[in-house]
Amino acid sequence: MQVSLSVAHPWHGVSPGDEAPRLVTVFVEIVPQDTLKYEVDKTSGLLKIDRPQLYSSLCPMPYGFIPRTYCGRRTAELAAREGTRVDRGDGDPLDICILAEPIISRSGILMEARPVGGLRLVDGGEADDKIIAVMRGDSVFESLQDVSEMPSALLDRLRHYFLTYKQIPGSGPRKIEIAGVYGAPAAHEVIRASMEDYRETFTTS
Repeated sequence: MQVSLSVAHPWHGVSPGDEAPRLVTVFVEIVPQDTLKYEVDKTSGLLKIDRPQLYSSLCPMPYGFIPRTYCGRRTAELAAREGTRVDRGDGDPLDICILAEPIISRSGILMEARPVGGLRLVDGGEADDKIIAVMRGDSVFESLQDVSEMPSALLDRLRHYFLTYKQIPGSGPRKIEIAGVYGAPAAHEVIRASMEDYRETFTTS
C-alpha cells in the first residue's frame, strides 16, 4: 500500500464517498461546543476562525461540508425549480449537519453520514442548502430514514440556528430565508447537482 506523506486538502483532496449521495464523507468544521465559527481556508485547506459566535445561538449538531461539492449553477437551478427565488449558488462546498448521539468534541475530522433530508436555505439571494444526515452506525439515529422522522425539537433548533446565526440586533431585515424542508430523495438530488457543479467548476480536461 502506498502511503501519502502530505495532508489532503479536505475540499479538493478527499472523495465524497464511493456510495454518494446515499452515504457521504463529511469534513466537520464546527461542533456544538464551539463558541467560534470555524471554516476551511479555501487556499490552504486548514481550519480558520471565521468569526466569534457573538450571540447565544450555537450550532446544535456537528456541521461541515461534503468534499468535492460546489453550490453553483445546478444547485441554484434546483432551488429555483421549487419556486425559490435565487440568483446563484453561494460558491462554497455543500453544507451538511450531522445527527449523532455521541458527543463529538472536536472539528477538523472526517466521518461518514447518511443524508435524510435538508433545508432549502437562501442567504442574500444565494442558494445555501443545508443537508441533514445521520452519522453512520449511530446507535440512536441509525433507524431514521427521512427528515420527516426526525424529532421536531431538533429540527426547530436547527432552523432557529440558521435563521439567527448571522443576525445582528438592529441590522435591519433578515437576509436569510428557509424556503422549505425536504426529504431524503431531494437531498440526494441536491448532492448530485453539487457534485456536478464541482466537476464543471474545478475539473479541467
